[in-house]
Amino acid sequence: MLTLAADIEVLARFGRALADPIRCRILLALSEAPAYPAALADTLQISRTRLSNHLACLRDCGLVVTVPDGRRTRYELADERLGHALDDLRNAVVAVDADRNCPNAGEKGCC
Repeated sequence: MLTLAADIEVLARFGRALADPIRCRILLALSEAPAYPAALADTLQISRTRLSNHLACLRDCGLVVTVPDGRRTRYELADERLGHALDDLRNAVVAVDADRNCPNAGEKGCC
């Protein structure tokens, strides 16, 4: 059980990062390979301004880092274990979804 404030804060930051679909897409893209902002914006089909805002959030959450590369800046996951964590989380949710049988899904729209 999580009792340390630091542990709870770490999970809250991770949850904040995953709370937005664009940030999820960025994290998944960076889990495949580091990327430059312009290429990442093109790949995700979002504006560079919007991407910049989301990258700032991910940096603040400590999930991505910048790596200077000459006159350019490359983004990558702060730790390769984050890519594994994303895969594990995605696989766990898919497994739970496959086993889920919510009797109130039609009424409540929860599932």
